[in-house]
Amino acid sequence: MRTLIGTLGLFLSRTLGRCIPDPFVLAIGLTAVTVLLALVLPGTFEDAQEPKFESLLSAWWGAAGLWKLLEFSMQMALVLVTGYALAASGPVKAFIRLIANAPRSTATGAMLIAFVATATGLVNWGLALIVGALLARAVGRSLESRGIPCHYPLLAAAGYVGLLVWHGGLSGSAPLTMTDPLEAAKVLPAGVAEAFVAEGVPLTETIFSPMNLLMSLGMLALAPLFFFAASPRRVEDHQSPTSLGISFADDTPVQDESGVIGRILGISLGIALLLGFGLYARDHGIARLGLNQVNAIMLGIGLVLHASPTSYLRAVEDAARGCAGIILQFPLYAGVMGIMAASGMLVMFAGFATTYSSQSTLPLLTFASAGVVNIFVPSGGGQWAVQGPIALQAGVEQGVPVGKMIMSVAYGDQLTNMLQPFWALPLLAITGVKARDIVGYTALLMIIAAIWMSFTLLVF
Repeated sequence: MRTLIGTLGLFLSRTLGRCIPDPFVLAIGLTAVTVLLALVLPGTFEDAQEPKFESLLSAWWGAAGLWKLLEFSMQMALVLVTGYALAASGPVKAFIRLIANAPRSTATGAMLIAFVATATGLVNWGLALIVGALLARAVGRSLESRGIPCHYPLLAAAGYVGLLVWHGGLSGSAPLTMTDPLEAAKVLPAGVAEAFVAEGVPLTETIFSPMNLLMSLGMLALAPLFFFAASPRRVEDHQSPTSLGISFADDTPVQDESGVIGRILGISLGIALLLGFGLYARDHGIARLGLNQVNAIMLGIGLVLHASPTSYLRAVEDAARGCAGIILQFPLYAGVMGIMAASGMLVMFAGFATTYSSQSTLPLLTFASAGVVNIFVPSGGGQWAVQGPIALQAGVEQGVPVGKMIMSVAYGDQLTNMLQPFWALPLLAITGVKARDIVGYTALLMIIAAIWMSFTLLVF
């Protein structure tokens, strides 16, 4: 079995990577497809008082279209930035260096990286993405320096696994957004949040539900086992960093220009943010945790661990480069959502899902469709804005709990991150590999994860 998995992973990594287009091109394509459907489908814009094209342009351009997700875009950018900055702190880097020398083979190295990336993915996807990348780089460098055969693409692929579980963890945008009806209304079309989640959906029905805990713990075991089995058995199949033309320069410490007063102020701000979260948790409970609270926690911990405002700022500046996709693509997702809501296509698609599914099969249908949508909308938040209203309406009509419908979309979103290269860009930059080097392994793991996630949706 181990030989079969390793051989199949090698084959896919050498063939599949050439088929994945640029995420921004996909976002533009999704907009074009949505516009075309709104123009040609019968029954769209039935109540409009102006020509269909003008109604469509107004829906796309207006406040409920392109610009609806501006606040949400900032929240998602902060998830990435605060996670990256925390991963770049001295204590976290020291921990990575400490454990990087433990593996005695590519198989055990990939297993270790996958476990750490999955575990941190359940805490914060931005943290997982950077910790996984840094650990993959450190393990690859350590194995090669010790003369141990190293298949570096497999190590890099293992570092990306946090994005396979993140939406079931503490930074999952859909479940965190839905805890507060006011926050939900900023993402979903007008009237949808009020109709389906008037009091919000507590995390006990989503992230902390028995279904999601089983799914997440299962992936915490499955992912490391898969990467252990996927390691090539033949030495000639290994690709070391050097053979790929990758060299690692030692990290240059950032000169601390904050001074004693600056360090005290930075740490004080971090402690104040953490104390503020303590008050929030006391008054509202952990089940009402939202994106703002998660970002405040990550910011506070990062400031304390860096112990220097200058060091933290440099880390944030590095992380900000990875926010380009969020800044540029979220308005397009919002425009798609605006067109779908104003044209009536949301109601049409929800009706289709209800007609061709039952109470037991609707979550599976939603999960599968969410996996496809994520290829076009490579963002949990952007996808929830587009698909969430459809899922909620179909779920209510079929009697499926709202929390389960939220997680059905969330699982589909995180599943095909293993095919979609958008969020892998920071990892690729840190490790130096290409998307085509890792996608074969991540695609194979995706198939295994799809079976496990489908099982949990059926059981619960």
